[in-house]
Parts: sequence; structure tokens; C-alpha cells
Amino acid sequence: MALSSMTGFARSHGACGSYAWAWEIKSVNGKGLDLRLRLPSGWDAVEAVVRARAAEALSRGSIQASLTVERSGAAPVVHVNTAVLEAVLAAARQLSRRVEATPPTLDGLLGLKGVIEVSDAAESEEEKRSAEAAVTAGFAEAITALAGMRRHEGAALARVLAARLDEIAALTERAELVPGRRPEAIRARLAEQIAALLAQSDRFDPDRLHQEAILIATKADVREELDRLAAHVAQAKVLIEKGGSIGRRLDFLAQELNREANTLCAKSNDVELTNIGLELKAAVEQFREQVQNVE
Repeated sequence: MALSSMTGFARSHGACGSYAWAWEIKSVNGKGLDLRLRLPSGWDAVEAVVRARAAEALSRGSIQASLTVERSGAAPVVHVNTAVLEAVLAAARQLSRRVEATPPTLDGLLGLKGVIEVSDAAESEEEKRSAEAAVTAGFAEAITALAGMRRHEGAALARVLAARLDEIAALTERAELVPGRRPEAIRARLAEQIAALLAQSDRFDPDRLHQEAILIATKADVREELDRLAAHVAQAKVLIEKGGSIGRRLDFLAQELNREANTLCAKSNDVELTNIGLELKAAVEQFREQVQNVE
């Protein structure tokens, strides 16, 4: 299964009877699947089906989907509000007894607000149900296109993540070969420090110093950190090759990689090893930033 990004865009449009509709869907990063719908008034019936389609196609991301619907081709219905018209005529008759004026004309009466009401032709239940079915089918088409775009971006993202993991693996191998972390180098460095202390004062207990030196050498050993770094890199590569919804697991591995890099820097007693640890931290951070885009 291919790796998918969480960013994408898709549109679909169509017509059914007197209705013309269009979907527009945008997707960005999110911790879970969050679908926000904007539906025209009177189209709430499609919401449940639309949410189910989105959940089938996607597992993570903040999704914004908006639907626009226009109705055309249906002849308008003109209705005369008889009650308003009669009230206007009664008022005109009363005024005619008080003032001399030209009698109201038909076009003047019809031009008064509220006398004429124009509305769309009444829709049949069958027509509305057919339009709703077409709209939900259009959403399924758009969400499929969105998922395809996210997979396309995911393929490019997989290459970037693989490059970052290769960089982390190469730095781990460099840390393995640092001369300063070899046991004999650590022993020689500690021996020099102990000899310098003993030369300054005869009050130091050589046996006690030897025990402390062993403890310091043990704490400075980064063998476990290097092994865990290599294991995390291998596991991340397996996940990326497997694909699917792996964003959360990769994010966890990124946190673990960062923890090991931090520990390596903290335990290092060698300048070269410390520099490698800092490079590791930078590479891991770049990896973590890209992982935030993975579904």
C-alpha cells in the first residue's frame, strides 16, 4: 500500500434535472480525521452519507468540503397576494373620498411591494431525491480524486523520508567509528586525568579513583544509543515500504530517534562524537517535520 500525504485538493461538478452542483474539497494536516462540511440550506440529508464516504477513503487529515447548488430551467411561479391587493384597493377608495387623484393603474398596483410574489416552481420529492443521489455520488468522485492526489504526494514524501533515514544511518555509522569512543581511547584519557590528579596531591585514593573512572567510562558508553538508533531507522524504513496509515507510528519513531540523539550528545566525552550527535539531532528534526505530513 502506498504512502499518503495529508494535503490535497479536489473538485467535482455535475447536473441532475434542474439542479447544478459542485463540490470543492481541501485537505491539510490533522491529528485525526476532521471533516468540516458547508452545505446549502435544505441539503442536510446528504451529510450522513458524505461523512461515511470520507471515513472510507481517508483516515487522517483536516478536511474542508463545500457544496454549492443552483436550480435552473424550472419556470418561476407568479402569485398575486390577494389579501395585500384588497387592502391596497380599500385604502385607495378611502383616500379617493378625501382627495382628488387619478385612480390607481394595474401596473402601479402590481408594482407595490408584497402584491406580486415570484417563487421557484415546486419541486417533486422524486426530483429532489435524484439530485441528492447525484450530489453524494459527486462527493465520492471528489474524495477519490483527493485520495489519489494525496497518494501522489505521498510517493514524493516517501523518497524524502528515505533520504533523511539514510542520512541518520550514515551518521550513526560515523559515530560507531569515532576513535575517541573506543575502550582503549577512553582508558587512556581517564588514565591521563588520574595521573594529573595524583601528581597534584598525594591525598587521592588510587583505588577510589579507579572505581570512579570505571563508573565514568560506563556512563560515557553510547553503545546502547547507537544500537537503538539503528533499530529505529530499520523499523521506519519497513513502515515506509509497507505504506498505509503510518503517520502516528512514524511520529513516535521520530520522537525516539530524537531522544537517542539527545542522550548521545549528553553522554559524549569526545568533540567529534558530540558534533556527530548535533548533526543527528538536525537530521532527526528534518525527518520529524516531514513525518507531520504523513497520513
